[in-house]
Amino acid sequence: MQGSEATTEWAYPNPATPPGSSAYYSVRFAPVGLRDDLAALLGWRHLVRSVVDEVSDPGVAARKLDWWNDELERIFAGTGRHPLGASLGPLIARAELPRQSFVDILLGTEAILADRRVRDVDALAALTDLDLGALFELITRAHGETAPAGLVAARRAGSHCGLVELVRDSGRLLRQGRCGFLPEERLNRHALGHAVQRPTEIRKHLAQLLADLAEDLNRHRNGLSHDLSRLPAMIRIRVRLADRLLAEIAASGFQVADQRIALTPIRKLWNAWRESRRGALD
Repeated sequence: MQGSEATTEWAYPNPATPPGSSAYYSVRFAPVGLRDDLAALLGWRHLVRSVVDEVSDPGVAARKLDWWNDELERIFAGTGRHPLGASLGPLIARAELPRQSFVDILLGTEAILADRRVRDVDALAALTDLDLGALFELITRAHGETAPAGLVAARRAGSHCGLVELVRDSGRLLRQGRCGFLPEERLNRHALGHAVQRPTEIRKHLAQLLADLAEDLNRHRNGLSHDLSRLPAMIRIRVRLADRLLAEIAASGFQVADQRIALTPIRKLWNAWRESRRGALD
């Protein structure tokens, strides 16, 4: 990594990997020589996804995503304007990272901003595959993995973590007027179709909806189990933390409509360390 001020700004830890976060602890147990590279990848996702929370005007949000799409082209051409490009450019060249995975993160963010409706749980999993699934593929490639089976497993792991994040953030998304991420099939089952109910009304029944949805999330997670061992420790840590978080949310009765449930930093650290030592301790 170059020692420029721009590169240092997005080195580990950075705004995408603040101390105490799941991202921070997952990178903390990655190989030392990869930490800045991994933090830069997380930085890309952080900057793109921040548009969801920081921009309320749909037109402005769309223009910001257009700018990031153009910036991606510049980064791949070696002419990026954002300081993050100084870190991402060399990594993209060195690890031969595919442009499409970066584009996928943009597409997933665009779908959330547009409140695009998903039909069922499979469509919801496909949505999260465009977000953390794509990011986890990039992370895996940065570790040197290029085998198709490993990349597929990475995207499935990211999709699972993304599903858990949607459960955690569902109350906030509904407060923003977004309910498209809730599968229409599941809303109809509870007589809460998008066409007849507003997000404020759906929030009243959110705990019941999420408890129902969690059964499918668990099945999605079970399909990943036999592939976890082939993934980098950083990704295994994220999956472990997502599992613990979902269990915490379930213990609360899925009461996330008006609060954000999170693991404490010490629990994140313990679970991250434990997962990083898996095989040596188990």
